Amino acid sequence: MATVRGFIALSASRNWDLWQLDVNNAFLHGDLYEEVYMKMPEGIPNPSNQHLDHVFSIKDIGKLSFFLGIEIAYTSEGITLTQHKFTKELLQAAGISTPKQVATPLPLHLTLSIDSGVPFSDATLNRCLVGKINFITNTRPNLSYTVQTLSQYMHAPTVSHYQALLHALNYVGCTSGHGILLKASTSISLQDFSNNDWRACSDIRRSISGYLVQLGQSPISWKSKKQATMSKSSSEAEYKALASAVSEVTWMIRLLEELGVTKMQPVTLRCDNQSALHIAKNPVFHE
Repeated sequence: MATVRGFIALSASRNWDLWQLDVNNAFLHGDLYEEVYMKMPEGIPNPSNQHLDHVFSIKDIGKLSFFLGIEIAYTSEGITLTQHKFTKELLQAAGISTPKQVATPLPLHLTLSIDSGVPFSDATLNRCLVGKINFITNTRPNLSYTVQTLSQYMHAPTVSHYQALLHALNYVGCTSGHGILLKASTSISLQDFSNNDWRACSDIRRSISGYLVQLGQSPISWKSKKQATMSKSSSEAEYKALASAVSEVTWMIRLLEELGVTKMQPVTLRCDNQSALHIAKNPVFHE
C-alpha cells in the first residue's frame, strides 16, 4: 500500500488524472508465453487505438474512486483516502451497532501479556476481527501500534485481549470519517520520522520500532513492529528503529526515481534520541 499511497500523493502534487481499468477474466485466457511490452519498444510505432481491447475484454471503470476498500475523493487541497464502507462492515462483524465514545485506540496505561486474563471462548472471532482491523491501518497511521499490539495474541487470545480489541473497534467506529489527506503541494521532499518504545513487550522485553515517511506533507508509509532481537539500552533500540526508517526511505527514493522524481536526497530523518544520532553519525563505531 505504501507504493499506492506514494503514487497517489505524487499524482496530487503533479495534478495528474488517475483512471481505472479492469481486464475481465484475464486469468481464464490460458498461460502467456509471449513477451508483453507495457511500453512500445524503440522503432515500433504505438497504435492509435487501445489494441488490448481487441484481444481481452477490458472495462473502463473511469476516474479512480475506490481501491481495495479505500474510498478516494478529490478536494481543492488534494486527495483524501477513507474507509467508511469497510469500517461499517467491520463493526457489523463485531456486533457493534452504536460505538461507545472513546478517546484513544487503546485504554490508557493498558498493559497486556500473553497470560493476562482467562482464555477467550471464541478465538476464531478474535482472529477474524484483528485481521479485519489490520486493513484499517491502510488509511489510519494512528492505529498501527494498536494493531501490532493486538496481533501478538491471536494464537491464544484471552478475555482481556478481546476487551482491548472491542475498545479499539469502538474507537474506529467513533472516528469512521477519519482518514489521510494527500496534499497537492508543489514542493516535493521526503521526510522520515523514527521512534521506539524500549522493552515495550512485557513477555520477551523486546522494543517496538515505529516510523512515518512523508512526501511533502502527505503521509505515505508507516509501520509499528516489534524488533527481532532484544536491545540492552534505549539507544540501541532507537538505533535499530533508525535503521528500519532508513531502509524504508531508501526504497521509497528508488520508487520515486522510477516514477520520474529525482534529486530527493538528502532526506531529513528525525529522531529524539541524541545517543542514537551520535552513533549513526560516528564513522568509527561499527559494532
